[in-house]
Amino acid sequence: VLALGHDVVPTCIGCLVWLYKDGECPSRCQQQLSNESTDSYNLSITDPTHLETEAKMAIDATTNTFRIIIVGGGIAGLATAIAMRGPQREIIVLEKSRMNKEVGALLSLQPNAQKIVEQWNLKDILQRAKPTAERQFRILDTSGKIHMNIDMDGEKYGADRMVYHRQDLHSALREAALSTELPGYPASIVTAAKVVGCDCETGTITLEDNTTYQGDLIIGADGIHSVVREAVLKAGNHELVHPAPTGVSAYRLLVETTNLAGLDVDKEVFDHTRQATTLIMGHDRRVIMGPARNGDLLGLVGMVPDEHMHESSNPNSWTAPGDLSKLLQTYHDFPQWIRDIFKQAPDIALWQLRDIDALPTWIAGRCIIIGDAAHAMLPTQGQGASQSIEDAEALQAFFADVTAKPNPQQITRRIRKVFEARYKRASLIQAYSRQQAKPATEKGSIKVTLNPAEFLDYNCKYEGAVKWLEQQEAS
Repeated sequence: VLALGHDVVPTCIGCLVWLYKDGECPSRCQQQLSNESTDSYNLSITDPTHLETEAKMAIDATTNTFRIIIVGGGIAGLATAIAMRGPQREIIVLEKSRMNKEVGALLSLQPNAQKIVEQWNLKDILQRAKPTAERQFRILDTSGKIHMNIDMDGEKYGADRMVYHRQDLHSALREAALSTELPGYPASIVTAAKVVGCDCETGTITLEDNTTYQGDLIIGADGIHSVVREAVLKAGNHELVHPAPTGVSAYRLLVETTNLAGLDVDKEVFDHTRQATTLIMGHDRRVIMGPARNGDLLGLVGMVPDEHMHESSNPNSWTAPGDLSKLLQTYHDFPQWIRDIFKQAPDIALWQLRDIDALPTWIAGRCIIIGDAAHAMLPTQGQGASQSIEDAEALQAFFADVTAKPNPQQITRRIRKVFEARYKRASLIQAYSRQQAKPATEKGSIKVTLNPAEFLDYNCKYEGAVKWLEQQEAS
């Protein structure tokens, strides 16, 4: 047994590689340690970091294992850890936080992504995350009048639109990534692992404490402030791209639906028990709200142009506090009942929305970036997490035939295929998301002219990366 820090980890006698729960050594060195075995090393460890490094060197030296390093343990990183499971694979997720708590916010998987996670045999795990299937978008003007109803047809798109509490979805994906019940070897997750450097050619990741990890494939899922993106762009001699303010800030609130019993609103206009997302759309401000956790929560996002804010937003935090009185002032001309709902939120968060322009590339050497690192977008279409899931599926598809340690040329060919399959679509959805942030009415009018369903079919009628690439090449 190898003790690292405060953990005691069953470890292979043959090569010091950490064992999986069934006692099998992932390095296939033919030595195993079962839970009943009395054969073990009794090691007095004075320098666990050094011993861990020796263990990592051992697996590289003695195996034909495909080693995948995923930088970032958010939705994109964990989804990729699930998608890339397979024989002869070692998957390591490096996450800078301690994963103690995810952001308290709602998150939707649109049909294009929900059908992918269902194909990963995650139905039971995801049901424990208490998602809400939403059947409709309801568009209201600022007087509270219904402007448009948009039905979400699960049969048409191949899956329902599902809304999760972000923390619940993150926990479910983490469970799946670590599960010994799903096909392929589970991932290992290293927390408090802040990445400060990436060598794309050698596939070497450096942490803040100078620990290094080397992989055959590096996947940068490290978000909008990505370190791996910087390395990829530098490797290709491209200008660095930094997140830019979009001119819009967002309030985020969660309300327990038990607090809405006395709400004074016509149920034809708004009913929190309805499986629907409701949008109240003004000229330059809007509120988006919908249920989650089996209807126990109502999540709300209020989007406001920065010049109309009555307080400053934070570009670097999802959890900076917002002020209720300033929020009410901002939405003074919206229906009274929505302001009454605002008052029921125990906490208000406020952050500045940022995105990035389409990048010149996502790939260099052994590295590819995905998710917000590659195509951060506005939340106006709810496609951010869903595009990350599509990225993970593309990696799965184009690496499906790799059953042993690949050479660098094999890596390069496959990540280029992933890039070719994903770049145009993700970049277009970035642009659509910006377009959907434009004013929803003519100035001085409350009549909604923006059509939130304009890009719905393009977004949701997606059948996977291989088929999409074939269609693009054929046309």
